Amino acid sequence: MDKQVIVQALAALAHPVRLDAFRTLVVAGREGLSQKALAEAIGVGPTNLAFHLKELAAAGLVTQAQAGRFVIYRAAYEQMNGLLAYLTDNCCQGLPEAEVATSDACGC
Repeated sequence: MDKQVIVQALAALAHPVRLDAFRTLVVAGREGLSQKALAEAIGVGPTNLAFHLKELAAAGLVTQAQAGRFVIYRAAYEQMNGLLAYLTDNCCQGLPEAEVATSDACGC
């Protein structure tokens, strides 16, 4: 992954609301969640959440798709896995201990 893409993704995750939203979408799986359901799940207002979802989408960490009158947000697993791989390979020098720690840390 390009360093600028990594920096943008990390910056997007460096806010409590965006981190909570992203983690909730990861747990929600491929079905994703509507903005309203996501806002309720993390305890923020839909308007506030819209701003944060825009930042996550710009970083490539979430996708959105129209489903009737709702917009469904989903975690972009490929981008997430690319970010984790970059951090493991380039920041942890591929140490086996870092790979295990990464799996345990996300609670997946």
